[in-house]
Amino acid sequence: MATATGTMRDYTLYSRELQEEIGLLVYLPSNFSPLHKYSLLIAQDGKDYFMYGKIKTVIETLMDEGTIDRTIVVGIPYRNVSDRYEKYHPAGRKNEAYIRFLAHELAPFLDRELPTYQMGKGRALIGDSLGGTVSLLAGLLYPHTFGKIAMQSPYIDDSVLERIRAFRDPSLLSLYHSVGAEETAVKTTDGHVRDFITPNRAARDLLIEKRFPYTYHEFAGGHAWTYWQPDVPRAVSAILSL
Repeated sequence: MATATGTMRDYTLYSRELQEEIGLLVYLPSNFSPLHKYSLLIAQDGKDYFMYGKIKTVIETLMDEGTIDRTIVVGIPYRNVSDRYEKYHPAGRKNEAYIRFLAHELAPFLDRELPTYQMGKGRALIGDSLGGTVSLLAGLLYPHTFGKIAMQSPYIDDSVLERIRAFRDPSLLSLYHSVGAEETAVKTTDGHVRDFITPNRAARDLLIEKRFPYTYHEFAGGHAWTYWQPDVPRAVSAILSL
């Protein structure tokens, strides 16, 4: 049976935090009605999650199975590789402003424009690589705004581990975390080759130690959409399950 399809809408809002126009790709599912409330799945690397992550099909299938709540997907595309680094990387010049944009500008905008639950547990962030990193950092800083986080092969360094360690109320966040067992030599946007698996395992151990509501999956593969796409249904199910 063919998967039902919903409607794509384009939105634009001006961010005072970033001093720029931000475009949004919004997917209203096939069961959309303004009379119902919907969870929000907000994707960093937004265009990639629609193109490579097949997020529309994933959402429709999981809703049809009764696995997840009614869900609207909001994709935030990045302008270019440099823009992505500056906003998503913990040391990026726009990282703090981007996280403030997510919490102080994007979340209220979506609550005004769409029939949402208007609460942290009704908003989930998802991202791959640095997109996973900035999603986690936003959740740690604003757990009452973003209560669910899915990160696929996130970049983890000592500063990220320290923020996890300093977080005081793990019960506020539900986390999904995956990484590839072959991510031992990943070429990053700054030109370096980095071991991703070791720091991700360190983050796993710390998240378990601090008793976060947490699901961890280590897949056979590397740092690419070839491996992330099959993991998307698992990630979405883990954070949006009924």
